[in-house]
Amino acid sequence: MPPTPTAPAPSPASARSSASAAGSALTQRLDEARPYVLSLFRAVVGLLFLCHGAASLFGVLGGAPGSNGGTIAAGTWPGWYAAAIQLVAGALVLLGAGTRTAALIASGSMAYAYFDVHQSMALWPIQNGGEASAMFCWAFLLLVFTGPGALSLDRFLGRGRRG
Repeated sequence: MPPTPTAPAPSPASARSSASAAGSALTQRLDEARPYVLSLFRAVVGLLFLCHGAASLFGVLGGAPGSNGGTIAAGTWPGWYAAAIQLVAGALVLLGAGTRTAALIASGSMAYAYFDVHQSMALWPIQNGGEASAMFCWAFLLLVFTGPGALSLDRFLGRGRRG
């Protein structure tokens, strides 16, 4: 019986070329979605931050941490002011209104919270309970540099530039 002809095996170079083309197409699609995913990221971070402020100021969502469902007394330093920043900056970031300014203030407040409240207990956030402060600080700092994304109140009202 004569040997059956087989198709030549693809060369390693052509296999890499096909994988590169597929990767390039995926990268292009991800790049096109970036401004919309950034808007979603901004909205989620803003909502979560707003919830912390609302819990501390109004006693909703379980209330202020350690208060058994209560609130932080008005005007107490630094908790009440931090909660006010969380509520206002969180709402602004959620809506995409003045995102960069609100995110800078929020990032600074979380850096203060980390270094003033948590750092004295231990070095690492996992040890000192400062993970949320550290994550919020860096997430808001990222928004300072990236802007609000494609879907924001500022862009809708024509006050914001793309980014």
